Amino acid sequence: MCKECKKGKYYITTAITYTSGRPHIGNTYEIVLTDAIARYKRQQGYDVFFQTGTDEHGQKIEEKAKEAGVTPKEFVDKVADIVRKNFDMMNTSYDYFVRTTDEGHERQVQKIFKKLYEQGDIYKGKYEGMYCTPCESFWTESQLIDGKCPDCGRPVQKATEEAYFFNLQKYAPKLIKHIEEHPEFIQPESRKNEMINNFLKPGLQDLCVSRTSFKWGIPVDFDPDHVVYVWIDALSNYITSLGYDADGNHGENYKKYWPADVHIIGKDILRFHTIYWPIMLMALGEPLPKQVFGHPWLLVGDGKMSKSKGNAIYADELVHYFGVDAVRYFVLHEMPFAQDGTITWDLMVERINSDLANVLGNLVNRTISMQNKYFNGVISNPLEREDIDKELMDLALDTPKRVAKKMETLHVGDAIEEIFTLLKRCNKYIDETTPWVLGKDESKKDRLATVLYNLLESIRIAAVLLSSFMPETAEKILDELSTSERSAESLEEFGNLECGHTVDAKPEILFARIDVKEFMETLEKDKAKEAKEAAKASKKAEKKEAIEPSEITIDDFTKIELKVGTIIAAEKHPKADRLLVEQIDLGTETRQIVSGIAKTFEPKDVIGKKVVVVSNLKPVKLRGVESQGMILCASNDKDLDIVTILKDLPNGTKVS
Repeated sequence: MCKECKKGKYYITTAITYTSGRPHIGNTYEIVLTDAIARYKRQQGYDVFFQTGTDEHGQKIEEKAKEAGVTPKEFVDKVADIVRKNFDMMNTSYDYFVRTTDEGHERQVQKIFKKLYEQGDIYKGKYEGMYCTPCESFWTESQLIDGKCPDCGRPVQKATEEAYFFNLQKYAPKLIKHIEEHPEFIQPESRKNEMINNFLKPGLQDLCVSRTSFKWGIPVDFDPDHVVYVWIDALSNYITSLGYDADGNHGENYKKYWPADVHIIGKDILRFHTIYWPIMLMALGEPLPKQVFGHPWLLVGDGKMSKSKGNAIYADELVHYFGVDAVRYFVLHEMPFAQDGTITWDLMVERINSDLANVLGNLVNRTISMQNKYFNGVISNPLEREDIDKELMDLALDTPKRVAKKMETLHVGDAIEEIFTLLKRCNKYIDETTPWVLGKDESKKDRLATVLYNLLESIRIAAVLLSSFMPETAEKILDELSTSERSAESLEEFGNLECGHTVDAKPEILFARIDVKEFMETLEKDKAKEAKEAAKASKKAEKKEAIEPSEITIDDFTKIELKVGTIIAAEKHPKADRLLVEQIDLGTETRQIVSGIAKTFEPKDVIGKKVVVVSNLKPVKLRGVESQGMILCASNDKDLDIVTILKDLPNGTKVS
C-alpha cells in the first residue's frame, strides 16, 4: 500500500442536494463539514473517496419545472450547475459528483427495483394516505403533527393511487438488532433513540416505493406507468456511483470502498438513511454503512432557515463579504455536535474580529514581522530554552492528539477549538516573553531567536492542522513561513520548522477587522439595491409574459369560470386615481370588483354595460378595497376597452 494510503480506505458521503432551488448556507454547511472530515482523513494517510451530488427526480421538481415553463430536465440541469458551482466556490475536495439523472444510475435503480420485486420484497398494492410533496415523504394520519408534515411542518395532501410497496416489516427485527449491537451506527446518540423509539419499536408500515400521479422519475421498467419513489432512487446513489451492479458484476470502486465509513446527512432525513436505506441493503444482501451522522441545523437567529420565510442566507453572499475560509471557519466552529447552531450577519462579523483577525491573523502577522525586524527574516533555533517555553511546546505537541480525538467522533467544531487554544497560548506566550524587550538587548539575541522560533513552530503546527478546515489560509501561513514541513508526520516532534529559511518579507494581513456599524449599513444598502433590482426584473418578466403568454391546456382553461354580469353602480376608488369600484349583478349575487380602467372610463360611462366576469378569482384587496373578481378588458399601448356582451343574455350566464 502506498505511503499516502497506509491507513486503508475511507468512504464518506453527503446527502445529495435536492434540486428544487438554490441551496442556502444551511444546505452548504453539510458539504463543508464533510470536506473538512475528508481532508483530515487524507492528511492522516487514508485513501479517501468523498462523494456528493444532486437528487433530481420527484413530484416537487416536476411542479417547479412547470411553474418555470421549462422541462424537468432543463430545470434540474440549471439547478445542478448552481449547486456544483456553490460547492466549488466553497473549496470542497469531492472526488465524485453524482446526478440521479445520470444514465448509469437510472439503469441500476431499475435493476435494484426489479431484483427486490422478483425476490418478493416489493409487491403491488394501493396507497391511501398522506403525502408531503416538499419532503417527498409518505405519512399516516397518526404520524402528522397538527395535521401537517412532522418533518417540515407544511401541509400534506391526501394521495390515493396504485403503487408498489416495500416489505419493511420483514427486516425490522434484524435492523433493531444491528443498531443495538453497533451503538456507533447512528450518531449523535439522541438520533438513535429517536429512530428506535419513534419508528422501529412501534412497528414499521410497509413503504410505498412507486408513484403513478406524475412522470418525472425513473420508470419501473416492467411496469412503465409507475416511477420509482424518489427516496429509493436517491439513496441508491451511494452504491451505484461506486459501480454497484444488481447482477453482481460490481465495479472495482464498489469492491474497494463499500461499505461507507460515514454518511453525513441533515437530522431531518435521518429516518430515510437509518431505516429505509439499511433495510434496502439488507434485502440486497449488501453490507450496511458503518455510521450515519445526522448533523443539526444552522438557524438564522432562533428560527430554521427557509427560502419561503425569506430569512435564508446564501454562501455566495457570505463569501462576497468575508471570503471562503472565514465562512468555512464560522459554519464549522459555530455548529455544536448535537444541537442546532446559529448564524447572523453581526455574529459572523464578531467571530471574524475576535477569532480570525485578533487570535489568528494578528499572531501570524506580528510574529513574522518580528522575525523580519530582528533577524532579517532568517529562522534560527539556538535552543536557549527556559521553563516558560515548556508549556507552549507541550501544548503544541499535544494539540494534534487532541484534534485527532475530537475528529474521531466527528466533533469538528471542538477540534477547531483545540487549534485555537494553541493559537491563544501563543499570544499569551508573546506577552510572557516580551520579544520587543529582548530585542533591545544584544546579549539576549539567542534567547529572542529561540522565543520567535517557538512561536513560528507552534504557528506551523497550527497551520498544518488548520489545512483541513481553512485550506487557503493554512497554505498562506505555511508559505509565509517558507516551510515544506506540512504533513501529519511533521507534527510528531517539536522543531521541524527548517532553520536557515527566510520568512516572507511582507506578511499578508490574513483577516482584517470589520467595523460592525459600517458593515451593517453597507449590507442594508446592498440588500435594498438587490430588492429593487429583483422587483425590476420581476416586473420586466411579467411584462414579457403578458406579451408572450405561455401555452395552456384545455384543462387549464376549464379551471377559469366566466359569467355574464351587468354593472349596476360604479365610483372612483378613494385612494387610487386609476381604479374604479364597480357593483356587478351576476344574477344570483352582486359582486364588488375593482378595475384599473378609471383613466379611460368615468363611473357613468360603465353603468349598465353587460360585461364578462372572472367569477372564481380569489378575492384580493386593492389599496384597501376588496375586489371579488375581474372584468375582461382589451388594451394596447394607446387604448383600452371593456369586453361587453351584445345580446341581452341573463346575468350569471356562463361564458365558454
